[in-house]
Order: sequence, then C-alpha cells, then structure tokens
Amino acid sequence: MNKVVHVAAAILQKDATLLSSGDFLLASRPAGKPWAGWWEFPGGKIEANETPEHALIRELQEELGITPTQIQPWIIRRYDYPATHDSEAKTVLLHFYFVTKWQGEITAHEGQQLAWQNPQEISVSPVLPANAPILKALALPPIYAISNMAELGEAVFLNALKNQLKQGLKLIQLREKQLNEADLTVLICQILSLAKPFGAKVLLSENLDLALKLNVDGVHLPSKTLMQWTEKPQHLPSSFMLVASCHNLAELTQAEKLGLDFAVLSPVLPTKSHPDALTLGWDGFEALVKNLQIPVYALGGMTKDDILKIGISKALSCGARGVAMQRDIWL
Repeated sequence: MNKVVHVAAAILQKDATLLSSGDFLLASRPAGKPWAGWWEFPGGKIEANETPEHALIRELQEELGITPTQIQPWIIRRYDYPATHDSEAKTVLLHFYFVTKWQGEITAHEGQQLAWQNPQEISVSPVLPANAPILKALALPPIYAISNMAELGEAVFLNALKNQLKQGLKLIQLREKQLNEADLTVLICQILSLAKPFGAKVLLSENLDLALKLNVDGVHLPSKTLMQWTEKPQHLPSSFMLVASCHNLAELTQAEKLGLDFAVLSPVLPTKSHPDALTLGWDGFEALVKNLQIPVYALGGMTKDDILKIGISKALSCGARGVAMQRDIWL
C-alpha cells in the first residue's frame, strides 16, 4: 500500500470576481526535490499536529513570505504518484484552498520560479499531473448563467445579458425550448455577437447539430441524452464544450466516463417553480461530487441576493466549481 501524504495547496487568485476567475499563481519545484522543475500550486505537507488550514498558512509564510487573510476551502483530490528514480510511490491527498487576500509581498524564498497564469491559457510546463483536473476546473467561471427569455421577454433579457457581460459574465447556456429552429438561430446569432467581444462562451441546450453549424462554443445535454450516449462524438472541434445536467450518481459517473467538460447537479435546494420537489441538500451534493474528476456546478434554490450577500462559499466548500442560475442572474 502506498504511503499517504496530506498536502495543503493554495490557489492564490488576483482580480477574481463573482462572475469570472482571476489569474492564479503557480510555482516550480526547486532543484533537489522530487519532480524538480515541475509546476504546482504553492503549499506543502500537512504535519501530524496541524489542520490543513494551519499548514497552508505556514507553508505560504515559508515559501512566499505572505500571510493569507482570506481563505476559502474548496476540494480534496487524491492522486497516486508512481515511484521514480528520486522518490517512492505515494498517494497524495491535496486539500485545495482559494486564497484571495494576503499580507506581504510575494517572494520566492526557496529558489523556485513563480508565474501568474491566465486560467484560459496556461503558459508554463510541465505541470504536476495531480493538478490537471484543477486547471480544467479553474478555466471555468464561478457563475454559469442559464437564459430565461421566455419569462422576461426578448428585449428585457437581451438588455440584462448586456449588463451581465459588462460586469464580467463569462459562461451562458441558451435554453429557450419555446422557439422553433429559425427563431432560435436568429437569437443565437444575436447572443454570439454580444458575447464574443467580452470573451464569454455560449452553450446551446440539446441541439448539437445546430450548435456546430452556428459555431456555438458547446452544447448542454439533458440527462436523458447523456445516459443514451456510449461515447463522446469524435468529430467535435477541440475547443467545443460538452456538458450535461445530472441529478444522481449514475448520471454524474456517466458524465465523467464520457469526459465531459463539466456537469450541473440539481436540485440542491427548493426552487420557486418546484418548492415541494425532493432536493439533495448541501450534504447530499457534497457526497455525490467529492470523488469526481470533472467540475460540477450546483443548481437550484440559490438566489442572486443570497450570492451577493454570502458569495458562493457554501457551494465551493461542498466541492462545486460554482453555481448555475437561471431566473435571478438576470434580475
């Protein structure tokens, strides 16, 4: 059995907002350590008498000369490292934290290289393999907005979309089942023209053929379609995103097996439209996503007012990448 090592890892972010991710810091492993020259998130081993948070603070003080003042626990990820010429095989349990505020100036105290990275374009390599799923998740913004034109009306919705894009919205699902294909095509073209100047990605609900035809950024599959697929289509552009709605472990497992870019898990909390429906609750949500290797958004029962007051800290601490919203995001 591999030796198990617990590690506290910091995702230091700058310029992050509620709607979009900020750049984050990576550090190279110094000469003389296993995997020297490989890039990783700052942090280090959790000692026997430490909590993960205490270890994180100590490691950042030792490695970078800073003291974190705003810490958000996120996820724990397991990775099994094989034996190499300079290290034995081991299992690492990485406790990830977002660190968005700190005291002191970041300084490389251990001779390591430091590099701020755009989550959309990692410029350093090689990165330690344990961090690959984390980098994929960080390329996604904290908020996934779902269109609601049927309720708001076209003019109100498009105006709300413009405002959200100006504030930093980066990921939108167009979900308007009431439209025929001709009207949907017109709307897609309108939304793409609005979103592209802001670097926002637009996903289309269900209609893969139309999404490919109109050069939409991806498609969002309903759970029924997800469970019918046996493999991911091979003809898709490399940047095309495939995501899916999920409601249970079987559907989440299928999304992970197919290698989808992320999943949306619902309902977490009671919603206005279905107040009596069975919900997962945050404990149920956390239990379902904690061992997944793909990012998951929480959907259901979270209002914009709630998020403005407390952020998305609860969702993050339960393992979500962020929150998906339909009605309240546009208000």
